[in-house]
Amino acid sequence: MVAKKQSPAPASVPAQSLFGKQNYIWILAGIAVMIIGIILMSGGKSEDPNVFREKDVYSTMRITVAPILILIGLAIEVFAIFRKPVRS
Repeated sequence: MVAKKQSPAPASVPAQSLFGKQNYIWILAGIAVMIIGIILMSGGKSEDPNVFREKDVYSTMRITVAPILILIGLAIEVFAIFRKPVRS
């Protein structure tokens, strides 16, 4: 009969967080930028529902600035996820 070698028990490695503190800061910054974009995109209430005010609906803030802020926020989120955490 051949004796089997037993491998040593694996060393217990403490669990580490997937992200570092800086990653979480970047994630929160990205969420904040996206929330600002959504707030800027949200519509205001018209005094008279029978009147269509084109300048309010198609303002530069709503159709240009707000979507750009949301895209910037998403780019920050991608950066935060792929950023390598600094281990100390």
